[in-house]
Amino acid sequence: MRRHRIGFLALILAPFLIPVVVAQNPTGAATGPQPPGQDPFYRYSGPVPLGHIPPGTVLKSRTVDVALGAGTTTPIPAEQLLYRTTSQLNQPIVTVTTVLQPTPVPVLPKIVEYLSFYDGLGAQCDPSYTLAGGDPGGSTNQQEAQEEELLISWYLSQGDIVTIPDFEGTNLAWMAGHQAGFGSLDAIRATESHLHVGSSTKVGLSGYSGGAMAADWASELAPAYAPQLNIVGVAEAGIPVNYADMFNYINGTAVYSAAIPGVLIGLSRAYGVNLARYLSPYGLNVVQQEQAVCIASVFGHYPGLTVQQIMQPTYQDLAHVPPFARMLGDQVMGTASTHPMEPLFMAVGNVDGTGDGVMSASDVQSLARRYCHEGVPVQFQEYQGASHVDAGAFFEPQTGPFLQARFAAAPFASNCSSLG
Repeated sequence: MRRHRIGFLALILAPFLIPVVVAQNPTGAATGPQPPGQDPFYRYSGPVPLGHIPPGTVLKSRTVDVALGAGTTTPIPAEQLLYRTTSQLNQPIVTVTTVLQPTPVPVLPKIVEYLSFYDGLGAQCDPSYTLAGGDPGGSTNQQEAQEEELLISWYLSQGDIVTIPDFEGTNLAWMAGHQAGFGSLDAIRATESHLHVGSSTKVGLSGYSGGAMAADWASELAPAYAPQLNIVGVAEAGIPVNYADMFNYINGTAVYSAAIPGVLIGLSRAYGVNLARYLSPYGLNVVQQEQAVCIASVFGHYPGLTVQQIMQPTYQDLAHVPPFARMLGDQVMGTASTHPMEPLFMAVGNVDGTGDGVMSASDVQSLARRYCHEGVPVQFQEYQGASHVDAGAFFEPQTGPFLQARFAAAPFASNCSSLG
């Protein structure tokens, strides 16, 4: 199924990719980058306390070579920025974004923030590392990276500047919504500052699955956290609206149940919770195996895995056990004090009458309806019969035209009236 998805994207996007790749001149032989944990670029050691530095400030920059697309050997220059952002608990932290500019650089710049579904519990999954030639480990992770590179190439072919943040932060707080939203918004600020383009620059966001989590929270938080940004459209699909509902849906399933311990690992990192004290012996074993993986690589490794198996009996009802009740409650989308202001393209698959096998279709539709009631222009689409993987293959080719239309200020066809 993964190969089918990549082949589908390649077929649609390939006519646009060749000019992007061959127009560049090689800048030297490619060498593998240092892993982020060993690379001092990922750490801030400046004299000014991080808390005294405004969010979005560029702390370091460097030039790297990236090679987009499977089998591509021609490097494309890119810049990486270490910038200040904000954690789930509103503490100052740092992370990295990778910035690619089209050739030629447009007179009127526009920025696409591509939010990867890298779903990383290990730093080898970071987009900043894989884009620079780092090996995420495993064929599944490599295929996902190649798929995303096709999309990034397409945006470059349209004359868009593309910024790809490691929005989980260097502590790899996977699925921590506010932290992902802050990291995404601050990557835009850092990109605009570094490229000396004004905050009036039009920006579009695109994310699927884990990337949709970052995209949605960025759109919810932006009016309060980064109101100066000119976000003109957000494309998001496979959206994890409510983690408790997602857990109930995937609990005991053959493939995606492996995401449950992964989410708990990521949230525990974000909140400083000692997860081990709540786990059963089996749960501790599973968490130890997952704590440094790209989560897609373990799908199917624990068929039938349940919350009840991994937690001690006292803690199995997560929604009523501190600190899990707080961690899960904080991630429910639509609960920020502000809401998106720009047009949204929201989508989800529905393979079984409930959802795409991971995300609840009714949850996504309810979130779209909530935004509509708040006055947000929304175009909602449900891909009938599509699994989570297949829905991504339907969604991703739609994101480019959606964002280009927003950049061009074309009329937006909301279907809020059909959502009730």
